[in-house]
Amino acid sequence: MSPPAVQDDPTASSSVTAEPDLDWLSVDDDESIRWASTPHKYSVVPGLVIGIPLSFVLIGIPILIGSYLQYTNTNYVVTNKGLYSKRGILSRDVQQIGFDKVQNISYSQSAVGSSLGYGSVDVSTAGGSGVELKFRSIPEPAAVQELIAREIDSRQQDGTDEPTQPTTCSTRSSWNCARFDPP
Repeated sequence: MSPPAVQDDPTASSSVTAEPDLDWLSVDDDESIRWASTPHKYSVVPGLVIGIPLSFVLIGIPILIGSYLQYTNTNYVVTNKGLYSKRGILSRDVQQIGFDKVQNISYSQSAVGSSLGYGSVDVSTAGGSGVELKFRSIPEPAAVQELIAREIDSRQQDGTDEPTQPTTCSTRSSWNCARFDPP
C-alpha cells in the first residue's frame, strides 16, 4: 500500500490542501510528476489567530489576506528527476533541485503540526551550506521524505546498473564485451 501523501493522481488536491496550480511547471518529456501539493490548510491557523483579533483595528486584515495568499500561491512538486518549489504572491520564485545534487533529506513536525498532520521536509545539497530547499507545512512529511529517498535510491541504482559507455555485445552482464570507444 502506498503512503497517504503519494496520491493516485499526484496533481489532485486533497481534503487538507488547495488545488495545486502547476501552470508554472515545465517538465521534460521523460519526466513525470510523482507528488504535488500546496501547504496544509491548517498552516493558515497562525495567521488567523493573529489576524482576527487585530482585524478590529484594521491591522489584521492584511495579515489574513497575506496568510491566505501565501497558502494558495505556494506549490511543491516531486518528479522522477527532481524537486520543485514555487512561491510568490506578486512575484514568482521557482526553485529546482535535481536528485543528483541531493545529499540529505530530513523532516520535522512541531507539536501542533504533529497533531494536525503537517510538517516540513528539508533538502540539503552537495556543496551547499545548510538547507537549500524546504517544503513547508506539507501534509504527511514523513511519507514525502520517504518518496524522495526512494526516487534518489532508484536513480542511484539505475546509474550503477547502466554502463558508462555503450557496449557492442547483446548483454551488459557479459564479461567478454568489447567497449565501443568513439573516435
